[in-house]
Amino acid sequence: MVRRAGEYDAVIVGASLAGCTAAILLGRGGARVALVEKSPDPGAFKRICSHMVQASGVPTLERLDLLEAIVAAGGIRSRLRFWTEWGWVEAPPERAAQGVNLRRELLDPIVREAAAATAGVELMLGHEAVRLLRDGDAVRGVAVRDRDGVDADLRATLVVGADGRESHVAELAGVPAKTLPHGRFAYASYFENPSGSLDSSVWFLDPQISAAFPTDGGLVLYVAMQTKDRLPEFRRDPKAALLASVAAIPESSTRPGREVGPLLGKLQMPNRVRGPVAPGLALIGDAALATDPLFGVGCGWAFQSGAWLADCVAPALHGAEPLQKGLARYRRRHRRELRGHAFFIHDYANGRRFNPIEKLAFFAAARDPELATMFDAYATRQIRPTQMFAKTIPRTIAVAAREALPHRGGGVPASR
Repeated sequence: MVRRAGEYDAVIVGASLAGCTAAILLGRGGARVALVEKSPDPGAFKRICSHMVQASGVPTLERLDLLEAIVAAGGIRSRLRFWTEWGWVEAPPERAAQGVNLRRELLDPIVREAAAATAGVELMLGHEAVRLLRDGDAVRGVAVRDRDGVDADLRATLVVGADGRESHVAELAGVPAKTLPHGRFAYASYFENPSGSLDSSVWFLDPQISAAFPTDGGLVLYVAMQTKDRLPEFRRDPKAALLASVAAIPESSTRPGREVGPLLGKLQMPNRVRGPVAPGLALIGDAALATDPLFGVGCGWAFQSGAWLADCVAPALHGAEPLQKGLARYRRRHRRELRGHAFFIHDYANGRRFNPIEKLAFFAAARDPELATMFDAYATRQIRPTQMFAKTIPRTIAVAAREALPHRGGGVPASR
């Protein structure tokens, strides 16, 4: 039975970070938006996540008027640093970019409440997208089903899939996904953090990886990301294996206290790429691009892609231009901003060791504050790879030559 039909400018499926961002900005611009969420719980949240919003995503939080609320809820303004066998790569504190860390159980409800309070946005909890409404090849709405099994047709100029890596909307629309393998698995848990460090830290143990993400409540999320050959050890006793990995972290200023859990595990983390637009349809957040969670880009790119879409389609939703023009603009923006980053993230996700160029770059950046600052801008996704290479290659060669000169055998010294 179909209960009713609604007419909207946009129907967004998925009321998490990306979907709520797009809903807030479209609603502020005068659009009528249906924000559809499968879970009936307004406090629902993503359970496996590093919960780090990279510095590149912070301007969007400010634009949404959410940064102050996130900090008030305990969010930690955190810089990012990397350890390698050649030393720490970290920008000088006064030049380091700051992201923000807040557990998703606090972050998601804050963002969802803001969306629900936005004029023009109708939050529909407990509704599942069951099919797409079409006009020829173009998507023109979504049929949703509530918890009682009652259907409703929601017609709209634009349908947005913001429903994550396994996007049901993309599947219904027939948008193909390119899946790239991930050669590592991850286990993580929360620990008390008596040291109080505010740094988000990644240890490249080549090819194994450990990471620590300080967050609200005096907690830090410790992550062990290991190559698949080590999976049997973790499967035998995941908690003991994680604790051993944490204890083995070198040069840590964020030594954990008592483990407070819960133990989280992710054995399969394939990278997934979809074209972000189709006729009448756009994909944002992980629905468009889901990459290796090691680099903490998922939350930031969710906020950013939601904002890019809202900006690009606003003229069309006001009748100033055809929708396909706005969608083409969004596709170009998404590709320009994220394609290069995704390429390098996917390349390293296969579990390989550092190549000679990466070794040289880390060696030089650990010794030169200017290079470390440039690397920080790239690692926090504020500049694109091409911008980073143009700025760093000549200086990297000069620093490496200067530092390696005393080592007559040539090459990069093993460590300092």
